[in-house]
Amino acid sequence: MRSVYVKILLWSFGTLLLSLVAFVAVSAFVSYRAAGRGQINRMPYLELELAREVYESGGAAKLASFIERLNQNVPGQHYLTDPRGRDVLTGEDHSDLLAAVGATPTIPKHFGGHVVLGVTSEDGKYHWIVLLHAPVDLTSYLPYYLLILLAVALICWALAVNIAGPLRGLARTVDRFGSGDLSVRVNSTRRDEIGELSRAFDRMAERIGTLLTAERRLLQDISHELRSPLARLSFAAELARTAEDREAAVARLKKEIQRLTDLVGALIQVTRAEGDPSSNNPESLRLDEILGEVVEDCRVEAEARGCRIALGSAPELNMRGDRELLRRAIENVVRNSIHYAPGGSAVDVKLSSTKDSARISVRDYGPGVPEDALAKIFQPFFRVDDSRESSSGGVGLGLAIARRAIGLHHGRLWAQNALPGLMVWIELPLAA
Repeated sequence: MRSVYVKILLWSFGTLLLSLVAFVAVSAFVSYRAAGRGQINRMPYLELELAREVYESGGAAKLASFIERLNQNVPGQHYLTDPRGRDVLTGEDHSDLLAAVGATPTIPKHFGGHVVLGVTSEDGKYHWIVLLHAPVDLTSYLPYYLLILLAVALICWALAVNIAGPLRGLARTVDRFGSGDLSVRVNSTRRDEIGELSRAFDRMAERIGTLLTAERRLLQDISHELRSPLARLSFAAELARTAEDREAAVARLKKEIQRLTDLVGALIQVTRAEGDPSSNNPESLRLDEILGEVVEDCRVEAEARGCRIALGSAPELNMRGDRELLRRAIENVVRNSIHYAPGGSAVDVKLSSTKDSARISVRDYGPGVPEDALAKIFQPFFRVDDSRESSSGGVGLGLAIARRAIGLHHGRLWAQNALPGLMVWIELPLAA
């Protein structure tokens, strides 16, 4: 028996059935014993002595009155007979009752739908017989027992369905996930152990799906983006072997190798940014300090390109996150603006806050981005202008890395044209 549903149903029903049988048996036994309990021990002997004394002192009339009062106040019908079982009042033959009493007179015996017990006087001259109504016939209540059994069986069935149903659903979800459907989830709303198990599976599936998606994307990106650098590298190697100006050929070869190294490094960085969330190291940090460090690090590059970085007043803002991941994300956005800032212009960097979030704005005064490409610039390897991107030395991954890193911190990253230039916004939740 491998079905949890069947096991729960059978165990519950079996327990109920056993309880019902035990209840009926105990009820019958208690009812049977209770029928003669008032007569056991000395009570029948006391009644016999009183009846004999009344009969011998007052005759049949007194005995009749005594038995009438006794029948009215004590359960059952009472008879005083001679040794042969003949009623001393009416002469009626009660030998069958006397025979039913047998050798154990004070123990109740069944007789014709009644219960009979009796005692004998010490001299054997009289017998005292008590005929009681039979205990409650439990068979008359059997339909009610069956209705109760049916009602509780339905409850047990509902319990089995409530437990086994979600487990079967979870098993189907696991099978689909194992078959390659990485988007399937249980989405249980239960608050018991089954709900906890379902939510644990959902978290595991989310984590595995993220890792596998990142791995697939990395392989696709690598296979797509390595074609051109490898072709150029092969051409540069051939040129270094055959060209007359070996120094120029070697310099070009080194340049292509450096480009390839930068591409691989960027691919690894973007994979880490969207990979296993548990590998991040959240800590309490000040966003204004990280922004200041990024601006200082990028200031030399901006000056080399003939522009400058203008950092506005930055209020002290605290949050929790991975410091290095946030620093790289902000740096990628600032460096992207520096790449497109015209000579002699500025890159404006500002930090502000709302009630529960911080906002960083980075603006350049370059050509901007076509409106239909604003959302696409955060996609890996997307270039608005391939030739200009190649001249800038980029591979189209900086903003993609930033978006994924900001997303891991439950933030947002978007861009809008500032006319002139492009403004990129970073929004991050503040610490509670």
